[in-house]
Amino acid sequence: MAYPVFDLHCDTADRLAWQTLPADLRAAGGRDFYGPGDEADPSACRELARNRCHLSLEAVGATPWAQCLACYVPDELSPEQAARFCDHVFAHAEAQAKKNADAVTLARSATDVRPALASGRFVAVRTIENARMFAADLGLVTALAGRGVLMASLTWNAAGPLASGHDSHAGLSPIGASALAEMERAGMALDVSHLNDEGFADVCRLARRPFAASHSNARAVCGHPRNLTDDQFREIRDRGGVVGLNYCCRFLADDGAPETVTFDDVAAHVEHWLDLGGEDVVALGSDFDGCDVPAFLNGAQTMPSFQALLDFRFGETVARKLCAENALAFFERVAAA
Repeated sequence: MAYPVFDLHCDTADRLAWQTLPADLRAAGGRDFYGPGDEADPSACRELARNRCHLSLEAVGATPWAQCLACYVPDELSPEQAARFCDHVFAHAEAQAKKNADAVTLARSATDVRPALASGRFVAVRTIENARMFAADLGLVTALAGRGVLMASLTWNAAGPLASGHDSHAGLSPIGASALAEMERAGMALDVSHLNDEGFADVCRLARRPFAASHSNARAVCGHPRNLTDDQFREIRDRGGVVGLNYCCRFLADDGAPETVTFDDVAAHVEHWLDLGGEDVVALGSDFDGCDVPAFLNGAQTMPSFQALLDFRFGETVARKLCAENALAFFERVAAA
C-alpha cells in the first residue's frame, strides 16, 4: 500500500483555470503561461479528475493525497489584478472539488487534513504563491484565511510590492512586514520559497511563528539561488518549520535535465538535510505543473515507485515523515501557535 502524501506545492490550479481566465488578466500577465498544447485542447486541462497535467485524481489513484494547490500570481499583475486573478483560480479549484465531492475534501483548516487522509481521500489545500494582492488591501489576509487559504508566499522571482525574489536584493518592504504580521495573526503560514536571501533574513527578524519553504532544495548540493543555504535550513528547522523537496531539474542538479536527473540526485538533497538534523523537517514540494521534472517523477502516477525508492534508501520511518507526516505536523503547529 502506498504511503499517504502531503505535497506542499504545485501549480496545477493555475493550469486548470488558465483557459477560462478573463482576457484582460491574461493580457496583463504578459504571456500565455501554459502550453503549448493546452490552448489547442483546453478541455484536456480543465478537469481535476482527468487531464494532461502532472496532477489529477486519475494519476493519484488509490494513494491518500493532500495537495497544496497554489494560486501562482504572475509578477506582471498589479496588486488589484492579483486579487481578481486569485479569486478566479480558487473559484475554479473549489468548483472542481465540489464536482468531485465523492473523492475530494476541500480543507478549510489544518484540522481537516489528517482525518481526510486517513480515510483515503484527496485533500485540496489552498495556498498562494506571490500574494501581492495584500499590498492593495491587508484585509485580504483575513478574508482569504477565512476562505481556507492556509499558506502564502510574499513574492515570486522579481522585485514586488511586499518583497523580492532572487532577481533582486531588496528585502521585505514596510507593507510586506505588515502583511507578515497579519498572516501570523490570521493563522496563515508564511512560505519563504522564492524569497531572496535579504528577504529571508528579514523574515527571521520579524517572524514569531513557524514558516515553510514549500518547494526549495539544498544550495550546498545544487548552487541555484532558489535553493536554501544550510543556515537558512537550520533557521527553518529550529523554528518548527518544514522544507518541501522540489522536483525541478534545475534545482536538483547543476545543468539538470529531465532525461539526466536521477534518483541519486534527488536523494542527495534529502541526505544533506538529514545530516543537518532535518528528519522532522523534510517534506515534498513537487512543483508539479510549474517546472520540468525528472522523467522518473513525471506525474503523480510515479509516486508509488518513488516511495519504494525512498523506503529502500532511507527506511520506512523517514519515508513516511518525508511523504506526509512532517507537512501534517507543520500545519498543525501553525494552527496551534
